[in-house]
Amino acid sequence: MSFDYQRRRSSVVEIGNTPLGGDNPIRLQSMTNTSTMDTAGSVEQCIEIAAAGADYVRLTAQGEREAHNMGEIRRQLRERGVSVPLVADIHFNPKAAFAAATEVEKVRINPGNFVDPGRTFRKIEYTDEEYAQELTRIEKALVPFYELCREHNTAVRIGVNHGSLSDRIMSRYGDTPAGMVESAMEFLRVARKIGFNDIVISIKASNTVIMVETVRRLVKAMDAEDMHFPLHLGVTEAGDGEDGRVKSAVGIGTLLVEGIGDTIRVSLSENPANEIPVAAALVEYITSRAGHEHIEGVIAPCFNPINPQRRKTTICGVIGGDNPVAVVDVDSGAEYTPGFRPDVFATDSDMKNSVGVRYIKSDHINAPAAIAAEIHRMWSEGDTRPVVAVMSYHGMPYEDVALRAAADFGKLLIDRLVDGIMIDAPQLTPAQRASLAFRILQAARQRFTRTEYIACPGCGRTLFDLQSTLAKVKEATEHLKGLKIGVMGCVVNGPGEMADADFGYVGAGVGNVSLYRGKECVKKNLPADTALPELIQLIKDSGRWTEPDQH
Repeated sequence: MSFDYQRRRSSVVEIGNTPLGGDNPIRLQSMTNTSTMDTAGSVEQCIEIAAAGADYVRLTAQGEREAHNMGEIRRQLRERGVSVPLVADIHFNPKAAFAAATEVEKVRINPGNFVDPGRTFRKIEYTDEEYAQELTRIEKALVPFYELCREHNTAVRIGVNHGSLSDRIMSRYGDTPAGMVESAMEFLRVARKIGFNDIVISIKASNTVIMVETVRRLVKAMDAEDMHFPLHLGVTEAGDGEDGRVKSAVGIGTLLVEGIGDTIRVSLSENPANEIPVAAALVEYITSRAGHEHIEGVIAPCFNPINPQRRKTTICGVIGGDNPVAVVDVDSGAEYTPGFRPDVFATDSDMKNSVGVRYIKSDHINAPAAIAAEIHRMWSEGDTRPVVAVMSYHGMPYEDVALRAAADFGKLLIDRLVDGIMIDAPQLTPAQRASLAFRILQAARQRFTRTEYIACPGCGRTLFDLQSTLAKVKEATEHLKGLKIGVMGCVVNGPGEMADADFGYVGAGVGNVSLYRGKECVKKNLPADTALPELIQLIKDSGRWTEPDQH
């Protein structure tokens, strides 16, 4: 690990007229939410996404028919002067992947369901010999696909999702980052064996801590086998609005700060074109740190970047020790409770003396790294004072503060280095600063004070209006603090990606929805117009419902 921003060196993958990796810029992408058989609608949305600044546009291809129609969409785009490369998104249907490889510039396949059957959450035991036989079966299925892609100059994305690991991987590794990494490495080893190198990898989760750990593990695993494939970053099912932006910035920003990432997608449950300006702003903010003044420092011997443990600190009031990470107000020096009521934890003199809380702020362009370097120095020297990290964002609008603060504090929080955070943005009200800080803490899985929504962005597989549905679910349930609710367009990643959700609302067909309690589907194929009341009743029956505060 280094404190300076330095981009990881990756190999170059040719994707149409827009190469990825190496010294190329970090590429931006999004995905249509139109039906891929709606040629005119898909063409128009591709044009809209490309005009917003996307380098690649992805469309879903459930079957061969949709895969071949992507060729028609591509043809019409080229006739209209739009050269953006298209990516086919494949799940469960290898035949669709073979068809798409002849039509578009890149095909995404999911190791969890390309050869293995879809995840059923069944525990299946494999002997070492049986497991080896399964790997041979995967190789026999993969090699013809890779060879077809080589023949047509088609790139491949190996896209692992936390929610769709196969039962085979689950049987040996469990639902873990190690299992996600091995799922990708199995497919990479086959590609390496035959010399096919036009491969990009993504390894995603809706939990930012799992997402960051898994990508770090993947980079380490690839380095050990002398692989340098470019990486696609994203937080799945991030949701919409401010929460979706903050959650994405925490996860993606943490890795970009470390120089990891060659292309990103900010997945929002909104118009796909809305994703691009957010992604562009995030990339520009992080990469502006390249080539600036070196930050001296050493990593504390006790720090484990793969599985960070919280730095042990002395308790000072409600900060430090085992207390939750505090939100500290820049004006009053007060710690906010989730209701935004200040609770003073120490006097000014206590905060500033040598045995109290240490506030660390830096004017370096890479302020989070400079603060991290100082905390690692304290840690190495046995200094156990709790630390409040202070980041300044003067004069900029709330939206910019939110994105930058999420990226800046994200790495410090996920690495478990700080005991409190302070947003120095005097143009915002104290309530705005506190609300944003709590959103960031929740996105980094450090403190839960709100209802959490695990919501996919929608695509051509989604068979109901995801954006309006999510808005209605939020309106009915946002007072249920600490509850996790999944709102998913289909079953591709739904039951798995929201596996740690308390309840789930998942598309099950045209106009139909299934409801989940944890991983268990408890109500199948409900009409969409009755599904929300049924969800509320399910929450009530489980004893998790509270009436909203009328005040």
